[in-house]
Parts: sequence; C-alpha cells; structure tokens
Amino acid sequence: MKIWTISDNHFFHKNIIKYCNRPFNSVEEMNEFMIRKWNEKISKKDIVIHLGDFALVNIDKIKELRKKLNGIIFLIQGSHDRRIKEYCGFIIIRGTLQIGNLLFSHRPIPLEEIPKGFVNIHGHIHEKEVLDKKKQMNVSVEKTEYEPIEICEIEKKFDIDLRQVRRISKLKARVSLIKRKDLDEND
Repeated sequence: MKIWTISDNHFFHKNIIKYCNRPFNSVEEMNEFMIRKWNEKISKKDIVIHLGDFALVNIDKIKELRKKLNGIIFLIQGSHDRRIKEYCGFIIIRGTLQIGNLLFSHRPIPLEEIPKGFVNIHGHIHEKEVLDKKKQMNVSVEKTEYEPIEICEIEKKFDIDLRQVRRISKLKARVSLIKRKDLDEND
C-alpha cells in the first residue's frame, strides 16, 4: 500500500482548461487523461489524500467518476466540493489534516501559521508558485503533470522521516476499507 496526494483535478470543469491553460481540447479529453494517469499509479488498496476541488458536476456523475478511480480517497474539501458527501465514496475531511509534520490543506496556510519544522502540502493556487519552497508544496495537477504524487517523493524533497505516516496510514486504511465496503453494499 502506498500513500498519494493530488489536488485541483476539476473533473468535468470545462472552463478550467481556459483559466489555467491546460493542454486539453475538451473536458472529455482532460477527464480521460487524468483518470488514466491516476489509475496507472494508484492501486485499489492505496490511499489518496485529495486536497480539494475534485469535480464540478452533479452527484450522480461524481459517484460514477469515483467508481472509475482506484484507491481509498480522503477528500479535504475545497472551494468547489460542497456537493461531495461520504456516500459518494469519499472519506471527507473539513479543514486541515496533520500527519507527522505534514499539514495537508486545500488553500495554502499563511507562512506565519506554519509551525517550525512543518511543511504545508496544498493545492488551490493551480499553476502559481508557492511563497516559500522550504515550507510549502503545491500539488495542484498543473504542477504535477496531472498525476498523483507519492508521499515518499515529498519525504525525499523535504528530508522528512515519514515512518509515522506509514503506521497511521495502515490503521486508517483498515478503517476506510470497512467504510468503503459499507458504501459499496449500499449502492
């Protein structure tokens, strides 16, 4: 089992192609590309910490899309995720998630609010640069070639020991598999 992170897919959001100068001719092309890149890397048992702005579409299409994506998805709700509920196949997190000395959030945490020795992994700003590369990492899809980033890559970049993250993830994976089983049975 591996742990991944990604942000700001904006599945089904036609205008994001223009707003962020994404290299796609249509929303269908964009969706297919990101689904393929996601599933090439992520197995069914992997954990994904999605940092928000997953999709802009109705609940039925979100559920349909979720079934196409591998992994157990923890979704930190972003600006456009109000419609997404746990019954759509996600474990919903409101606010910030702390694992070890990593702070996962949708929006960048102000630099003065990031404790010493911590790193803020975030999205929201799409193609823009972070203010401090020693304290922040933007994992919006425009910065990750439209594919998830494995947490061990963050570990290397920031020289962090994430053994604690791996222990926590095993426990959370067991809990979320139970929740996911319940969700699948209710479909």
